[in-house]
Amino acid sequence: MSEIVVGGVEKFSAVDFPGVLSAVVFMQGCPWRCPFCHNASIRQIVKETDFSWKKFIDFLKTRIGKLDAVTFSGGEPLVQDSLGDAIREVKALGYKIGLHTGGYRPEHLAKILPLVDWVGLDIKAPFDAARYKEIVGVDQLDRVLKSLDMLIKSGVDFECRTTCDPRFISTADLWQIAEELKNKGIKKYFLQKYRPIETDKATTDDDCEKPFADKELLDYLKTNFEGFEIRR
Repeated sequence: MSEIVVGGVEKFSAVDFPGVLSAVVFMQGCPWRCPFCHNASIRQIVKETDFSWKKFIDFLKTRIGKLDAVTFSGGEPLVQDSLGDAIREVKALGYKIGLHTGGYRPEHLAKILPLVDWVGLDIKAPFDAARYKEIVGVDQLDRVLKSLDMLIKSGVDFECRTTCDPRFISTADLWQIAEELKNKGIKKYFLQKYRPIETDKATTDDDCEKPFADKELLDYLKTNFEGFEIRR
């Protein structure tokens, strides 16, 4: 039995693994401090929740044939050393494996990537070390780029996506990210609408829509990335 520490579970999702019905397990632990994170409560690895890993596995056994996949999210799944064992345990039940990650800890990604069917890679900012540090709180761009290059070479299905928090990400930032990803040959890139976190009382819905007001940018994204959409 794996020893991963669970922060929460979503028993049914149609949006966390493209085209596939999945359950989502949110793993505790994340070294980053992204200001738009809705899962800040599980940044620290503290203790098992009421929905333990064993209970999750027991639940998955009852959903064989009804769910297709399990997506490991967080927090940052790559923080916990037992991720590979947990994935193998789930795969043994016949499920596909999805992974949500920010690209932290590429050396761990290299170990578990052969076990994974799909990856959603969060791109937090343009590929400038200072801008990335401004968003995630630590100097980590080199790790992100190593993880991205690894995904490109792996042949594993993956997408990149950016949460468009208007407090930190401008239209100019989105142009830069899109061009950087296009130059790397990325095929799938999506924009995600920011939904204000509990402590953000100032940002309005109109503010959250502003990053999508540049028609030229949207046309560029539609032209250069497969199935581009704004995820609201």
